[in-house]
Amino acid sequence: MQSKQNLIALRKTQFQQRLLLNHQLIEIVKHTESHAFLTNPAAHNVYLYLTNYIRVCSEAWFKTKLTTLRVLDWGCGKGHISFLLREMGATVTSCDVTSGAAFGQDAPIIDRTSISVVSLEHPYLLPFDDASFDVVLSFGVLEHVSNDLASLHEIRRVLSPQGLFFCFFLPYYLSWTQRLAHLRGNFYHDRLYSKKLVKNLLSQSQFQLIDLWHRQLLPKNRISYVNHHSFESLDRWLTENTFLKYIATNIEFVAFKN
Repeated sequence: MQSKQNLIALRKTQFQQRLLLNHQLIEIVKHTESHAFLTNPAAHNVYLYLTNYIRVCSEAWFKTKLTTLRVLDWGCGKGHISFLLREMGATVTSCDVTSGAAFGQDAPIIDRTSISVVSLEHPYLLPFDDASFDVVLSFGVLEHVSNDLASLHEIRRVLSPQGLFFCFFLPYYLSWTQRLAHLRGNFYHDRLYSKKLVKNLLSQSQFQLIDLWHRQLLPKNRISYVNHHSFESLDRWLTENTFLKYIATNIEFVAFKN
């Protein structure tokens, strides 16, 4: 296993990677309005470097290739994370509260790439054996479950010893974009998180925190930028090095089963 300091340095390096857009993914979703954000280079790029970071971090932690690890895409939604990881050769189990559709919407990625989705019938219990996975992913999921602590306990149960839990897009309680959304009556994220709350939840569920960071100061899903790579570099620099990180949209973390 790598030290925490090495993994923090690795994350900062990997987030700076300038990756090519996945045109197959863009082609699949280009006619589906609910997936339009994936055709926007600024938003698309975020998923590319986050999934690449998962690969590099997991390989460094376990000292083996991603292709040998068992990955759970918990709350796979539209299926784009499962798709990108499968493109890397990962063995991915996808699960969600529905199978074949993402929150009642069309699911072209799941349908056209034959992603099998395990249906979740319980608010937090998972239909998997103990220690079934080496890596569990939450891409904007933890904040939507009915009981986040119970869900974390269940994620820990299905993780192998020293298994990794990656949590992205966790809405930050001081975020200017979240506050603006609430003022407009949009409570899609009705539960917001602080670093202290995250640390308490991880401690109660017997996870050991490896890395915790702020990300995304400026919106990306619906706004196009002339040079999305340069824009992303600026955004990350601001959330790493200035006080503006305290109003960023998300906090994110990686932890392991202690």
